[in-house]
Amino acid sequence: MHAAAPVVTRFAPSPTGYLHIGGARTALFNWLYARGRGGKFLLRIEDTDRARSTPQATEAILQGLTWLGLDWDGDPISQFARAERHAEVARQMLDAGTAYPCYTTADEIAAWREANPNQVFQSPWRDADPATRPDAPYAIRLRAPLEGVTVIRDAVQGDVTFRNDQLDDMVLLRSDGTPTYMHAVVVDDHDMGVTHIIRGDDHLTNAARQAQVYAANGWALPVFAHIPLIHGTDGKKLSKRHGAVGLHEFAAMGYPAAAMRNYLARLGWSHGDDELFDDAKAQAWFDLDGIGKAPARLDFKKLEHVSSHHIAAMSDDALMAEIKAFLTATGQPPLDATQRSRLVPALGALKQKARTLPQLLEQAHFALIGRPVQPDEKAAGSLDPVSVGILSELTAALQHAKWNRDELEAVAQRIAAAHGLGLGKIAAPLRAALAGRSSTPSVFDMMLALGREESLARLADVAA
Repeated sequence: MHAAAPVVTRFAPSPTGYLHIGGARTALFNWLYARGRGGKFLLRIEDTDRARSTPQATEAILQGLTWLGLDWDGDPISQFARAERHAEVARQMLDAGTAYPCYTTADEIAAWREANPNQVFQSPWRDADPATRPDAPYAIRLRAPLEGVTVIRDAVQGDVTFRNDQLDDMVLLRSDGTPTYMHAVVVDDHDMGVTHIIRGDDHLTNAARQAQVYAANGWALPVFAHIPLIHGTDGKKLSKRHGAVGLHEFAAMGYPAAAMRNYLARLGWSHGDDELFDDAKAQAWFDLDGIGKAPARLDFKKLEHVSSHHIAAMSDDALMAEIKAFLTATGQPPLDATQRSRLVPALGALKQKARTLPQLLEQAHFALIGRPVQPDEKAAGSLDPVSVGILSELTAALQHAKWNRDELEAVAQRIAAAHGLGLGKIAAPLRAALAGRSSTPSVFDMMLALGREESLARLADVAA
């Protein structure tokens, strides 16, 4: 009994722009399927369209996948660099009779289509006598079956049947010797050993024509799994009118990569009622039969919920790495050593309430600023002479206090009570002194994160 062939999946974007959120989900599904089975996840850059493909777009795709946390096996493969291999296979098919030379010009085809609307073009050279072939450039066309049907046994869509008389003899190699995208895809997938093709269902019609190329070469078909596209909240195909559609935009909005992986995995795939999970569970659970047939809808509220869960659950090291990636993605300067040393102790309190990284950093403002703290207008209003006098007393009382939460609270309550005030009444000037703002985390969380020396220095600055 032979062991099952190892799973090989691939992600094959065209480098003509940024990495779309739909492409990112396709890459994730392929990555999860391969990684959950000890297989390989390959990356192919489909750069045959030389007019639209750019190195910058390729780099953006690689950066997007790296930010999302998807690693691929081996080096990315350039489809354009394999053009000679694609031509070689087309010529082999010509020799085998599964393809034929077509001398019809583009103008002749256009004229035929105008005269025969809604009909599939059939080349007059398909069964022409070889003796009649002119000494002229020719395209190589697939000799596709004219009758019967081509059935795609799709792991998501079920059996999808195409009538062969509705499929033309597609061009494999143009008359200038360049391969077509449809042909190159099949040759590449075969040569790369791809066992499962997981891609958007906008490629479903392509699958029928590509299956005919597999059959013509005697190659085994991979498993096809065509996944529905992502729609906006209005049920229409996702586009810029719905807001963010590029993966880089989600990174810039401050959703951690771990949250994006969780959210995108659930966008069109489900495992029971499980909504929140980590990579290990996603890889163990992900299977093709959990993918739905209906388009998934992008829901920012749900994404924020997933994001808040992951931020709260992250270790401090993981969260600091996400913050670093966010600052890089938005072109902001990295944190310096002092900022990092104050932010890490504050994370425990901050991450319980933040839905995104910008929200967390907004609440962490106190840890990221230096002295002297410049209070905003509202905070400055709470620093009246009476409040400043109370802060002076508090500063003196804290000089020799143990720097833990219970002790800090006890000292503050004692000073407040001496003035006939509740603790809340001195919280506002404390916030102004420590953070320069009226809305902050707990004053005691801030003091613990800043430490004795910095906290007392900020209080003393106000009291001076």
